[in-house]
Amino acid sequence: MPAAEQVIAAFDGAGREQVSTEIFAAQIELKTGVCRDADAALADLRRMRRLAEQAGARLLGSGIHPDDPTEATLVDKERYEPVKQDLVSLLRTPPCGLHVHVGMPDPETAIRVANALRHHLPLLQALTANSPFREGEDTGLASARAATVATYPRFEMPREFRDYEEFLAVADQLIAAAGVADYTYIWWDVRPHPKLGTVEVRGMDVQTDVEANAAVAALIQALAAREIEQPQSLGLAREALEESYYQAGRYGLEARLLVDAGTAAPAAEVARRTLDDVAPYARELGSAEALGEIERVLREGNGADRQRGVHEREGMPGLLNWLAQRTDAGGG
Repeated sequence: MPAAEQVIAAFDGAGREQVSTEIFAAQIELKTGVCRDADAALADLRRMRRLAEQAGARLLGSGIHPDDPTEATLVDKERYEPVKQDLVSLLRTPPCGLHVHVGMPDPETAIRVANALRHHLPLLQALTANSPFREGEDTGLASARAATVATYPRFEMPREFRDYEEFLAVADQLIAAAGVADYTYIWWDVRPHPKLGTVEVRGMDVQTDVEANAAVAALIQALAAREIEQPQSLGLAREALEESYYQAGRYGLEARLLVDAGTAAPAAEVARRTLDDVAPYARELGSAEALGEIERVLREGNGADRQRGVHEREGMPGLLNWLAQRTDAGGG
């Protein structure tokens, strides 16, 4: 039995509904419940990591395993069969993403918020890049996970949609073209999720420290709240946003990010400006304190910076040990 399925089988009733396999047998997905604020998300994620450890897992919170040169074993489930057939040799190593859902009041608001959040994907990438190593080597990228999933079909920044009807029409065409069952096989970096009534932001590396995951969720929640109350009209071309997104995955916090039609600025500057803009919404949502973790990232570096620092001091064995320790239920 693959390791992921063994671990999940050992979960007790308190968390069994919040853990699942992914296509890779060395990977599990931990899911919080519906959380009102960052503190609730933090507590639930800590609980789920603790249950995983008690079930026998040693977790590594990294966008990609830094030193896994072996061919990945895949999970044998019906849902994954079309993915295996489509991606074949592209499925080399498990990419571990952070997915954040924000509840929406109605479909048209979901489309408007999803359109707006596309503009923040480069900043979110710069803040969360946490996979500089792959197969034991420094890739030169801040996020090797982002580069890996960019080779998959339907992993991309989506277009801006006019309304919910256009989203459904595009999704139906893409479902037919890919020969898949439904829109959940469309893995855009931000997408409306009609079955759950949310907008899902997917284009980020999982964070090693549990607090950082909650902080990113708080930032996304505040960005969505601002868009609902005060719609932003940036009008940036998809092609330019995609390039800014790549720059963030390549350089992390050292990237220059697009801020309007003709201007780019350092990622840290964009981050601080964004934090100032969303601070009132974070306070109203009860998640202002969590954004202090974003400030720490700006001071001390993102996950890629920290991984490289540990690797320089302690080599790959030290990095793997550090990741396992920092990924424990308490964070660090």
